[in-house]
Amino acid sequence: MDKELLAQRYAQVKAALPPHVTLVAVSKTRSVEEVQALYDLGHRDMGENYPQELRNKAPQLPADIRWHFIGHLQRSNVKHVLPFAHLVHGVDSERLLDEIDKRAAALGRIVDVLVQVHIAQEETKHGLAPDAARELVMRARTASPWPHVRVRGLMGMATNTPDMEQVRQEFDRLAGLFRELHTDAPHFDTLSMGMSGDAPVAVEAGSTMVRIGTAIFGER
Repeated sequence: MDKELLAQRYAQVKAALPPHVTLVAVSKTRSVEEVQALYDLGHRDMGENYPQELRNKAPQLPADIRWHFIGHLQRSNVKHVLPFAHLVHGVDSERLLDEIDKRAAALGRIVDVLVQVHIAQEETKHGLAPDAARELVMRARTASPWPHVRVRGLMGMATNTPDMEQVRQEFDRLAGLFRELHTDAPHFDTLSMGMSGDAPVAVEAGSTMVRIGTAIFGER
């Protein structure tokens, strides 16, 4: 690992982001040493995709890292993720919220989550249709069926395409839904969209959180 190159990449990524945008460094498949090196540069928000990797990695690293679970979360893995997760990005069903609420209650904590919205023209991407996402957010907000869960915002992934105009349109639609749901809900403050290849477009559209791995750590 070249720590100097890591520092250069990290500085470039940070310099390109406005102060109000949170950078989640995608640390999946990266070694404990790489994550520690980024931590030593002052970074605290790390993103993991795989429950087992998070379980193995987190205890070996400083306790004040804010772990973001950004992968597709199955209900059977909630119990493994919640002891470490600062924010769960990919909530896409009531059944998953049921499980998160149950496990959060057992831990005696309130878990922050984002509702994942399907905005891409790809069936492989997870997430709820916009109308279903709106319904879920409003139910969580008004009926309070999940007292140990706090819905902090939305997350979405654009189509994997070089057509940045298409990506922009997808991000704009998600940002519009976020602005609609943000009204009169001060804790609903996070819009997670944008990765290494499309972060500038996401930020222009209104993203408050980007998930970047390759541009910081380099190619795997």
